[in-house]
Amino acid sequence: MQKEDTFKQFALGKKNLLLIAIGFLVVVLGFILMTGKPSLDTAYNPDIFSFRRIVLGPGISLAGFLFVIAGILYKKKDKE
Repeated sequence: MQKEDTFKQFALGKKNLLLIAIGFLVVVLGFILMTGKPSLDTAYNPDIFSFRRIVLGPGISLAGFLFVIAGILYKKKDKE
């Protein structure tokens, strides 16, 4: 079996898998941006309400999830 024949058995192509992997890395980046020191009972940490943790991180994660969906739905145009 050739490499090309083996890959035709998968439902998604190479480009789809690449787009999904990129989207996954973007999602992970968004989750990393949301991390930080917690606010404890003994010490209040105002950084839990920072722009990075409540807007930027979730926004990047959402964009990554949308990119993964686009990677799944992407269909290569057929040449005629």
